[in-house]
Amino acid sequence: MTAELDDMDRRLLAALQKNNRLTADELGEIAGVSRSAVQRRVARLRDSGVIEADISVVSAKAVGRPMTFIVEVEMERERTDLLDEFRRSMLQLDDVQQCYYVTGHADFILVVTAPDMTAYEDFSRRVFNDNPNIRRFHSNVVIDRVKAGLQVPV
Repeated sequence: MTAELDDMDRRLLAALQKNNRLTADELGEIAGVSRSAVQRRVARLRDSGVIEADISVVSAKAVGRPMTFIVEVEMERERTDLLDEFRRSMLQLDDVQQCYYVTGHADFILVVTAPDMTAYEDFSRRVFNDNPNIRRFHSNVVIDRVKAGLQVPV
């Protein structure tokens, strides 16, 4: 179900996606409304799930995880319980930044960070090689992050 958004909501969402530390007064200037109207709107957007989270984006390189891998995972069996088990296991792994269940030749696409190739090799052995329900996986090493973000056009 798509949320009912008016122009003010869209202006607020666009601004918050660029900088969620803007004050209610600054957002009010952008949206052309009062501070209290901004606070009500933003609270409604959070409560309705349009705004899923308020986060800080941390530089992986700055915290010692300069390597990123895009991993395609093909499952041996696509039973619902086994797919759900894999999903749950991905949620528990801090190395996995993103996990998508997809159509096509792979069943899942992962974005994984690691400090170096040795750490990624250990990760892939533990997570992929030791899982009997993984038929194969294919790792792509990111050479240059051209664009990465979670901003959604509104």
